[in-house]
Amino acid sequence: MRANAICVQEQHLPGRDLLEKWETAQAWGFDGIELRSAGDGAFAARLPELRRAAAAGVPMPTTCVEMGHFIGAFDPDLRRDAREQLRSQLGVMAEIGGLGAMTPASWGMFSRRLPPFEPPRSPEEDREVLLEALADLGGHAHREGVLLLLEPLNRYEDHMVNRLADAVSLVREVGGDGVRVAADTYHMNIEESDPAAALLAAGPWIGHVQVSDSNRLEPGAGHVDWPLLCAALGAIGYTGPLAVESRLSGPAEQVLPRVPPLLRRFL
Repeated sequence: MRANAICVQEQHLPGRDLLEKWETAQAWGFDGIELRSAGDGAFAARLPELRRAAAAGVPMPTTCVEMGHFIGAFDPDLRRDAREQLRSQLGVMAEIGGLGAMTPASWGMFSRRLPPFEPPRSPEEDREVLLEALADLGGHAHREGVLLLLEPLNRYEDHMVNRLADAVSLVREVGGDGVRVAADTYHMNIEESDPAAALLAAGPWIGHVQVSDSNRLEPGAGHVDWPLLCAALGAIGYTGPLAVESRLSGPAEQVLPRVPPLLRRFL
């Protein structure tokens, strides 16, 4: 794939399979497809389709996990299952020649902004749980030749990892080459007082970038400063993919083809 390949998530593309979706993605100006990986072994069950797409040359650099629980779950059994599911998904990405799989610490489990405000674990216990999972999965990812990508979410969706600096702190402590940070411009718009400065500070640890606008719609439909964000990516030497993870302001065939030329203007 080209440097700063612009990818679109598979659910936005019409088609019976990934080959048909790839035809549409190319027609709309995209360079690749970001996958979605459900839990309970569902992603591994897609391997026949994914192998066919990879053999046909469909670029699928990353997958965004879509599970019911994550590595930071309060319940230890759920944490173990999340790790097993991620281990499997990282193996699938390695088999199809991908870059890696991204996960939040949790999603929708707890927010300090909503009652009861205080989670059942202390911040120190949260950190211990996350470091253990990241070390385990990071080692597995490194052996597979892919990356585990930790994505900070906004304060209303997760209470543990909200800013790029939060994720960088964990990745630095874990060490090794198997874990990096996934930056999402929507969450950054909420959590970072200066998104461009946050990218510059996190630069060495950024492994993937997801793009959507300030209102969670496609780039160009809100007020994110795309020239500034893209300049920051250039300044840190980021050459990896940018994946559109967003809701849409209109029909996909109308709004998504506008995104690649918008971003390429500033990359």
